[in-house]
Amino acid sequence: MKPRAHFEIGRHRVAPGARLTVDLPVSVLSDHTPVSMSVHVIHGRRPGPVVFVSAAVHGDEVIGVEIARRVLRASNLDNLKGTLLVIPIVNAFGFLNHSRYLPDRRDLNRSFPGSERGSLAGRLANLFMVEIVSRCDYGIDLHSAAIHRTNLPQIRVSPSRPETMDLAEAFGAPVILTSKLREGSLRQAAQEKGVDILLYEAGEGLRFDEMAIRAGVSGILRVLRKLDMVSGKGITKPKATPIRTTSSSWVRAPAGGLLRPFKSAGEVVAVGDLLGIVSDPFGEVEREIVARFGGLIIGRTNLPVVNEGDGLFHIAEVRRKDDAEGTVDSLASQLIADPLFDEDEII
Repeated sequence: MKPRAHFEIGRHRVAPGARLTVDLPVSVLSDHTPVSMSVHVIHGRRPGPVVFVSAAVHGDEVIGVEIARRVLRASNLDNLKGTLLVIPIVNAFGFLNHSRYLPDRRDLNRSFPGSERGSLAGRLANLFMVEIVSRCDYGIDLHSAAIHRTNLPQIRVSPSRPETMDLAEAFGAPVILTSKLREGSLRQAAQEKGVDILLYEAGEGLRFDEMAIRAGVSGILRVLRKLDMVSGKGITKPKATPIRTTSSSWVRAPAGGLLRPFKSAGEVVAVGDLLGIVSDPFGEVEREIVARFGGLIIGRTNLPVVNEGDGLFHIAEVRRKDDAEGTVDSLASQLIADPLFDEDEII
């Protein structure tokens, strides 16, 4: 069999069977400090798909960085087929500043496909498209909720190919939300290049959530297994079929004040259920927050101080209440029971 060619990225060549961390220059700070986007390349000896895993497109979404770290330590990657590109920190500027945005206050995930002569966000987006997306068949982009919010582990996808939904199901997150592509997003720009992306949402900004991290690590390895890129050693199949939904809406604060929530992410609610109460600091005026529609809570605020119009509970439409509750419970218990892929972790 003819040996595989070297994998070329930037000015680097990675031999078959080798691993290499490549630094792609992004910019130079005002104090002359260079900034790069680091990519860990695992180039298998045998042919297969090229897949990227990216995190911290929003700099404060640190859960994905930890997921990427644990994935890179998985022994399943030792005999990888194809090529895996892992970018733990796409937006180094935001990551260092604990910020969602870049220094110019632009949202990187609204700046794709970018331009090599555009803004800082546009140039970083262009670099990612040229060096990463253009070389790949699929991508997995890791996100969390914004700061002071949390998300139930979920996959968001807008598949252009039937096999992409199969990969979303293989991931094994409790929820698969088919959502529209947003202008300037990585998902939109990549799909226009023929690359479908699974977007994983879980946990909250600037915080680790162990179950969300485990779900992400397990899900990525399941996808790689589905693509026949890794062996199935230690990779369990999801014990329940993820809930598919195509519609979700936020329940917003009817007034400003102090929030006392009665429901959490992962709970199923019906029309008329009491979700929480917002009261003024004196306790003289209280406003009940009632579910106007039923479904599964896939996200909620963690901040007890709210303003009128703030998003409080993110509810996804589900067909059957019992099925949704059973799926969430089953997948959560499986994550607790499954062994850690990183045995050095202290929980």
